[in-house]
Amino acid sequence: MRTSPSRVPRFYFDADLHAGSLVALSPPAAQHARALRLRPGAAIVLFNGGGGEFDARLVTTGRHAVEVLAWREVERESALAVTLVQGVSSGEKMDFTVQKAVELGVAALQPVLTRKALVRLSGARAGAKHAHWQRIAIAACEQCGRNRVPEVLAPLTLEAYCRKAAPAAARIVLSLRGERALKDLVPAAGAAIALAAGPEAGFDDSEEALLERAGFVPVRLGPRVLRSETAALAALAALQAVAGDF
Repeated sequence: MRTSPSRVPRFYFDADLHAGSLVALSPPAAQHARALRLRPGAAIVLFNGGGGEFDARLVTTGRHAVEVLAWREVERESALAVTLVQGVSSGEKMDFTVQKAVELGVAALQPVLTRKALVRLSGARAGAKHAHWQRIAIAACEQCGRNRVPEVLAPLTLEAYCRKAAPAAARIVLSLRGERALKDLVPAAGAAIALAAGPEAGFDDSEEALLERAGFVPVRLGPRVLRSETAALAALAALQAVAGDF
């Protein structure tokens, strides 16, 4: 069943949920509840990423205990299964891209490390960024009403991604040299799409060639040059308008 999300506050709960049980909100969710000034008896919605959502109510504010009420079979996923292969951009630009891509219905996000990127990630810093982006995806689901949390995959070099890329009905790379139109490459609803977008300085020539050898078709988004944090989101919105759920 597909319904529009209500204005009732929504919280992600990373465990099994059952009607009639009493659970405690996670520390981040409890902090969010405090920011919203929720009081005992307040109606909320819980979801655990497995599909559907639970009506619930806040019982106490001290420990933020919640009574789980009825489960509802609600789906708000896109008809398109898009994996966004995003060149890691700097600071808030990448955070913004992750957040808005989730709102636009992306099925998964694969951050890739590229030669011209301003960001260099490795070791513990890469792990911390990975966890940070997954938290942003969860928060975006809480806000936009999705009940299935897109996976943010661990960052890879572009070369490593191309070696292990999953099959897709369409593979698209956003490129200033592209001559094809996005609308001409959109497969039927339900098909898997891999959409590659570069960081601030874009993919270099060798990386575009690598993507093309991996089956990616260069596509240009109109006559204007779009910023990194605009390009992928514009393409996602266009895909949704052509064959998704817009």
